Amino acid sequence: MSKPTIRIGTRESQLATWQAKKVASKLKKLGYNTELIFVKSEGDIDLSTPLTEMGGKGVFTKALDNAQLNEEIDIAVHSFKDLPTENPLPLRVAAILERADPRDTLVAPEGTDFLDDTDYEATVATSSNRRRAQWLNRYPNHNLVNIRGNVNTRLKKVSTNGWDGAIFAAAGLERIGLGHHIAEYLDWMVPAAAQGAMAVMIREEDTDMEEMLAPLAHDETALCTTIERDFLHDMEAGCSAPVGAHAFIEKEHVHFKAVALTLDGRERFDFEKQISVGEAGELGHRAAQALLSEGAIKVIEEMKSQS
Repeated sequence: MSKPTIRIGTRESQLATWQAKKVASKLKKLGYNTELIFVKSEGDIDLSTPLTEMGGKGVFTKALDNAQLNEEIDIAVHSFKDLPTENPLPLRVAAILERADPRDTLVAPEGTDFLDDTDYEATVATSSNRRRAQWLNRYPNHNLVNIRGNVNTRLKKVSTNGWDGAIFAAAGLERIGLGHHIAEYLDWMVPAAAQGAMAVMIREEDTDMEEMLAPLAHDETALCTTIERDFLHDMEAGCSAPVGAHAFIEKEHVHFKAVALTLDGRERFDFEKQISVGEAGELGHRAAQALLSEGAIKVIEEMKSQS
């Protein structure tokens, strides 16, 4: 008896398609047939409204959620950082794939010399409050402008608008062969929770699909992204908050760094800890409690007042 064709839902952008094809190729190696189903999201249609005004990155996932609930697709492939930490729908993540480079990068068409000129009022583009706040914390005299669109569209905007630079996720550029645009890796910037990781969503009751996807799961990435998303959840921060979190495993220890900032970047709250893998289960929760007790609650209150 032949195996059924797995319908994979994805957005139409080059990066989203690359991610869906990556999952398809892994499933093909396991002996499954696949078909890509393209779904257009509100976030792909409206390229002018800032994400924070559209309800955050959930605008990219809603259309795929609906397609799954309507059984138009069997699985959906997401950038894990785009998924809200709370999901009231009967859908769940069945597999988290091995993470790519989680760092943020700077694309600077004319080079990065401007970063050394403390008097120069550079113009840098990003649609992320997290990136904006961390950048202003480091470069308070720079001007931050909003930028929307898929990776290729944003790269074009950087050049045509004459901006000094724009901030991109390393994984997004490298996955679709655009890593040569990277002028500098921003090792000092704490990435978004689960940045660089891909998640595959299924319908809650679909145990057959869960079994099929099990070989795609990467345990280390699952542990680290769970810690990061626990932190994000307990901060009541959501995808659009100026909050970063990054965990990685080295020599049987989890290294975790988290940050929360006011939108203007002037106030910053940091958490950093190293703990054995076996004791790391509650690390994200503990980090959020620590920062909130230190005063980071004002970051959350500021975000709520903006909505």
